[in-house]
Amino acid sequence: MKNILVQDIMTRYPVKVKPDTNLLECAKQMIKNRVRSLPIVDKKKLLGFISQRDILWAIVKKSQKDISKIKVIEISPRKITTLKPIASIEEAIEKMKKTKFERLPVVKDNELIGIITMQDILNFHPEIYPELKEIKTIREQEEKLKRVQMAKNRAYMHEGICEECGDIDILYKVDGRVVCESCRNSM
Repeated sequence: MKNILVQDIMTRYPVKVKPDTNLLECAKQMIKNRVRSLPIVDKKKLLGFISQRDILWAIVKKSQKDISKIKVIEISPRKITTLKPIASIEEAIEKMKKTKFERLPVVKDNELIGIITMQDILNFHPEIYPELKEIKTIREQEEKLKRVQMAKNRAYMHEGICEECGDIDILYKVDGRVVCESCRNSM
């Protein structure tokens, strides 16, 4: 993976917008081209990078303004994380993990020459999938543990056998014991 460079697998002709494009048009371009972000380019120079999240932020924060009147350059983050085309795929993955961005513009001599996404990397390097599957499994197990902990703290449980009278009923936790409603009321 060290020998494979960003320029080898990046998307070379990304959909881009000009700085004076309005947010409504950007959203339409994203939907039409099935992309989640767009580089803002003027004469090949990268000026910004707009994502779906940025547009949602603008809709919420600037709700009194019509999004067709807001220019994309007005809400684009000022600091843009980029990659060089000669960066390795490992460097790209590390930068994506560090910045928590799934797509990064690729710039050479201050000119946009492409975009690399996590999907580009996964499509090219499918052996990464097992690691991602393991991460997903770990996250699922963490969620299960949280749900079990919440269930332990819950006042009632599903149907079962009462520890006090032995009847099958909806059970409740009382003083560390699992009892039916009638036994709970008599305690």
